[in-house]
Amino acid sequence: MTTSTFPDLVGRQAERAALDDLLVGLLAGESRVRVFRGEAGIGKSVLLEYAVARATQVTVTRAQGVEADMELPYASLHQLCAPFLGQVDALPGPQRDALRVAFGTAAGDPPDRFLVGLAVLSLLTRASETRPVLVVVDDAQWLDQVSLQTLEFVARRLLAEAVAMVFAVRDPEGKAALAGLPGTRIGGLDAAAASELLESTVGGRLDKRVRDRFVAEMHGNPLALLEFSRGRTAAELAYGLDSSASPEGEATVSSRLERDFADRLRSLPGPTRTLLLIAAAEPVGDAGLLTRAAASLDIVPDAAPAKSAGLIDLHGFLRFRHPLVRSAVYHQAGAEERRAVHRALAAATDPAQDPDRRAWHAAQAASGPDEEVAVELERAADRARQRGGIAAEAVLLERAAQLTPDARRRGRRAVAAAEAHFSAASPDRATEQATLAELCPLGSLDRARLARLHARILFARSRSDEAAPLLLEAAAQFTAAKSPLARETYLEAISATIFAGRVHGPTGARAAAVAARASGAPPSGSEAADLLLDGVAAILTDGYETGLPALRRALDLLVQEELRTREATMRWLLLVPVALEAFIHYAWDLHAWDRLATRAVRLARDIGALGALPPALIYAGGVRIHDGDFAGAARMIHEADTLAAATGHAPHTYAALVLAAWRGEADAAARIIDDARTRAVERGEVSLLGATGYIQGVLFNGLARYEDALAAARSGIEHDGFNFTGLSLVEHIEAATRCGRADLAHASLARLLELTRAADSGWAAGAGARSRALLADGDEADALYRTAVEEFGRGGVTVEVARTHLLYGEWLRRNRRPSQARDHLRTAYEMFDGMRADAFAERARRELIATGEHVRARVTKATNSLTAQESQIAALAADGMTNARIGAELFISPHTVEWHLRKVYTKLGINSRRALPDALSGAVTLDGGHRREAATRPDRAKPPTRPSGTSRPR
Repeated sequence: MTTSTFPDLVGRQAERAALDDLLVGLLAGESRVRVFRGEAGIGKSVLLEYAVARATQVTVTRAQGVEADMELPYASLHQLCAPFLGQVDALPGPQRDALRVAFGTAAGDPPDRFLVGLAVLSLLTRASETRPVLVVVDDAQWLDQVSLQTLEFVARRLLAEAVAMVFAVRDPEGKAALAGLPGTRIGGLDAAAASELLESTVGGRLDKRVRDRFVAEMHGNPLALLEFSRGRTAAELAYGLDSSASPEGEATVSSRLERDFADRLRSLPGPTRTLLLIAAAEPVGDAGLLTRAAASLDIVPDAAPAKSAGLIDLHGFLRFRHPLVRSAVYHQAGAEERRAVHRALAAATDPAQDPDRRAWHAAQAASGPDEEVAVELERAADRARQRGGIAAEAVLLERAAQLTPDARRRGRRAVAAAEAHFSAASPDRATEQATLAELCPLGSLDRARLARLHARILFARSRSDEAAPLLLEAAAQFTAAKSPLARETYLEAISATIFAGRVHGPTGARAAAVAARASGAPPSGSEAADLLLDGVAAILTDGYETGLPALRRALDLLVQEELRTREATMRWLLLVPVALEAFIHYAWDLHAWDRLATRAVRLARDIGALGALPPALIYAGGVRIHDGDFAGAARMIHEADTLAAATGHAPHTYAALVLAAWRGEADAAARIIDDARTRAVERGEVSLLGATGYIQGVLFNGLARYEDALAAARSGIEHDGFNFTGLSLVEHIEAATRCGRADLAHASLARLLELTRAADSGWAAGAGARSRALLADGDEADALYRTAVEEFGRGGVTVEVARTHLLYGEWLRRNRRPSQARDHLRTAYEMFDGMRADAFAERARRELIATGEHVRARVTKATNSLTAQESQIAALAADGMTNARIGAELFISPHTVEWHLRKVYTKLGINSRRALPDALSGAVTLDGGHRREAATRPDRAKPPTRPSGTSRPR
């Protein structure tokens, strides 16, 4: 059997081959990622050492997860990035500042962890330009949470960089860590390999039956085979192992290993055991710190007996032979021994250089409530928050609450811990801390915070209408406490009712608005937020005529409000979806939608708020859909979905559904709709059910399946939601007229005119005029269609301009005016065909043929089939942006940008970015000539060229 210079690697040919292939690819400039998973002792660490030993001509950087170090933010990431920190100044400004704040070397607003991830990606990429970089992370399950999340983000963004990442994750502790990354599960050695390994370490000839029994008991675990046979003869294995290695109740190999290590510890001198305990409790590996702590405990450091016992290695510093040794050392010690060691470490740690670790050791040393320690933990939590370590902040506050003697202070700290746990996406631990807080005497403000937190946890788990009453109760408590959080919480309550999909009823949006207006809540500190609440509440209580003016007064403030801090920007990003929903569905204002969504995308990019960027991109993509730029919309949706996946968020299906409907992709839309409906039912998102009614109305009207469109649009109307009612009415009117149900069409028209009467916008006026035209005759219908074309153009709703030309042409043909019909149908066909709105284009084509027009089928060049990401990068490059700027814009590295551009050049048959603007052509026009699409930035995409007379003022 093949052997290696690493004896534990006997039988690991497949794993070694995978690592060899990874290193070959790395030297060729390719990015690779591999996660090795398995139980303790199975050989993961040895595989990592094999990779390091084989990594010649490569820069290796390492991090080691340590259980005792899990709660200090960015500790592991700082360890890994240490060799490259000299290049931090060369990073783009936002990335540089984020990394410095995260590592505590500069002050500033708390950085978004994904912006920190982009900074790490850039740092590794820059280092790889000189020499390929291998990142090796052992015991990844014990990295501090924010470091683990950041490295996972980096691993998912690698594509064309000379950077490889290899992780080892222990199961079952790390079952959820790095899920989804390419991985290999490491099992026990097969019988032959395990036997070879055993025989290489045992003195004397080993009986086959004894060997086979021993191998079976160890489940092929290499560490177990080596450690349990260590120093034993063949005779001892044959007669003495069972009783010492397999006590009753210890089923797992790792527990038996840990017990074996503990047995060796008991034979060591007391000072040596204490020295090992200090090392186990302090993961930094600082020899000076170890010496100072030992001195404070009056022991002379002597590690030689531990080395002789096979528990540590000494290479200028003390290193445990395996993480299980560290675990055995720490857990076999008594509680008072551990406290004494942590007390010594706290005293030996410099309070100026490392205050957080000092506070943590002091907390572990505490045997009861200690306000002084609790205060230091609270300060450490604040520093963790400032560095973006929300998970660490939560744990530090939780421990501070446990050590707080005063019940009122304990409750306040427990509330803060619960809020931090919720922000760190740990709702179960948030609930635990909230429950503890409820047992303490709380002030009115803390009770309000707790009530809001309960509502947020409920809303995060289910979008049902149960959260809104809790938010209203919290808002009322904030009002009573004269807190500026009151109006923000009322707005949050209205937002919750919008998701729940109900306007009327005791838990509907109108009830929340009534409560907000009657509350007398103090100003929030943001005039834009206050005006937005006033406008939305007025729409819901007094009607559109009263509410829309207030809403419009909020618009300029929302677009122009100066946001001085990251926190202020994040609050703006959280409230803007409510504003967008109001401007879309009540003001019918695409221009306002565009202004708000564009600013949301820009702000999210500027501060690196990758959690807020995907929904902002989705709203901006919605503008592109209505503007007729389906390619631009697809790019935004793709980027949003990619970022959502990279950050662990659910994809946003609404825009993808609308795009599929306008394109006429029935099969694709059906799949997305089925998934969306299932999720809507599970999470109580009734508003999503209303949205699917409108979406299917568009889809089926485009496909000329009018009976289906009628039923779908009716469901969108009847869901009683804050949004989609008006848009569903438009679809319902068209479908009803085509089905000969004038009675239904007239009823829906009356509702639509009521909804659009107060909206001074081209979109609203166009929708009303065209819907009236569908039910009119003669000159009246003719004039209404013309008005609709003009008004939709004024509103910038290009898809509705094209659709009105189609409906107008259909009406003209049925009224035996084929020449005039042909003009409008040709315009509709060219516009829909340019957008790739295939179902509506086919409707127009059939109508054109019926007028006697000859329509040449479209031909598409296969070489121009760019992916969504390629299209997005090509558009940015054609707009003059450098690779570095494109990478910062899209949260990828410049190398990945260049890799995509090379593929774009090949597909388009060009050899430089100078040729991109002319080469970015997609479909072919009716006469066979190429239609050129504008190459634009994704947040400033331009619509396809419109026929004369249909452009809109901006």
